Amino acid sequence: MTSTPGATARYPIRTATAETMEAFAAPLNLAFAEMPDPGDEERRLWEPERIIAAFDGEQPVATAGAITFRLTVPGGEAGAAGVTLVGVSPSHRRRGILRSMMRHQLDDVRARGEPLAILWASEGAIYQRFGYGLATLSGSFELARDRAAFARPAPAEGSVRLVDLEAAMEVFPAVYDRVRVETPGMVARSEAWWRWGTLHDTDHARSANGMKFFAVYEAGGSVEGTAVYRVKPDWDDRGPNGRLVAQEVIATTPRATRDLWSWLLSADLVGVVRGVRAPVPHPLQLLLAEPRRLGFTVGDALWLRVVDIPAALAARTYGRPGTLVLEIRDPFCPWNAGRWRLVAGEDERGVVQPTTAEPDLALDASDLAATYLGTFRFSDLALVGRVAEITAGSLRRADALFAAERAPWCSTMF
Repeated sequence: MTSTPGATARYPIRTATAETMEAFAAPLNLAFAEMPDPGDEERRLWEPERIIAAFDGEQPVATAGAITFRLTVPGGEAGAAGVTLVGVSPSHRRRGILRSMMRHQLDDVRARGEPLAILWASEGAIYQRFGYGLATLSGSFELARDRAAFARPAPAEGSVRLVDLEAAMEVFPAVYDRVRVETPGMVARSEAWWRWGTLHDTDHARSANGMKFFAVYEAGGSVEGTAVYRVKPDWDDRGPNGRLVAQEVIATTPRATRDLWSWLLSADLVGVVRGVRAPVPHPLQLLLAEPRRLGFTVGDALWLRVVDIPAALAARTYGRPGTLVLEIRDPFCPWNAGRWRLVAGEDERGVVQPTTAEPDLALDASDLAATYLGTFRFSDLALVGRVAEITAGSLRRADALFAAERAPWCSTMF
């Protein structure tokens, strides 16, 4: 097992309690050179028993935490540790402290029986060292409202109304869950997460980005879509030039997708509409007459770590019956290393067992993570030399087995 005994001995790792968790997380502000938002209620979502800190004497100098999630995977869901609150004080970097915390954390994730760990990375290079692979993509765009004409305009089939926080708490979760259960990469949200994570607003956030609004789309007597967005007013010598930022748009039907975006793009006193943490591909790329005007940018989103290969592969379904032998390299979690036979049956479920048979493909654990939700194919990784095809035709078989019916997406930042 890869370890850093020197760092662990010199900077021992301790687990927080409800009383000490904020002190344990204090190195994060130093690591990111940020002042905390006094109105932020994110601490309500922390799990003290999953927050650790490395200490230099009695001073916490690094921190890492995790949130217990259920992650949608193709055809099902799996337990996943949502890694967060990770940072090392500038005074203690490059001493092996982060590696020792990642070692401690992944051992704990495994002991809890969670087959996966997921995170949003400040810098992807950091976490690839520990076996994380790029598992979902995220899009962003900025569109001038006067270039937002649709290619096929149509009258709205439903209506949009604004609701307050309490009404949003009643309506939004059910709509989100209808999309979540069929979209790999999305996570289940608790009531606390909805109130204090997704819907909560603060004076600091309003000052920086404008007031937060909650919109509900209704058609045919039912709610088919929701939107969380902000509007930042602005005026110049030529009149209103505000900015609308769509933070999360959830639609359960095609008409909800079309009508919600049409409504957002027609907001009064707004010159520019931005989208963040958006799905890839984005529906506006097909709805707009001039999709190039989006300036659509794709970046990394969820990074995923396969902690328990047999459990992770058994948690999802497969696109066709078949057998595949994978040779996995995993120096940081050596219990994953070796050859694994995946047998997918007619019921689309998979059974995974260790084997001594000749492998079909050879790859790192981080490469398996990149294919796990269906964002990348094995053949994509092979094109850049990250997967070796040992048995002829196995790349094509693997692509067919691991294909996802819906493009992965995660809109929940943690």
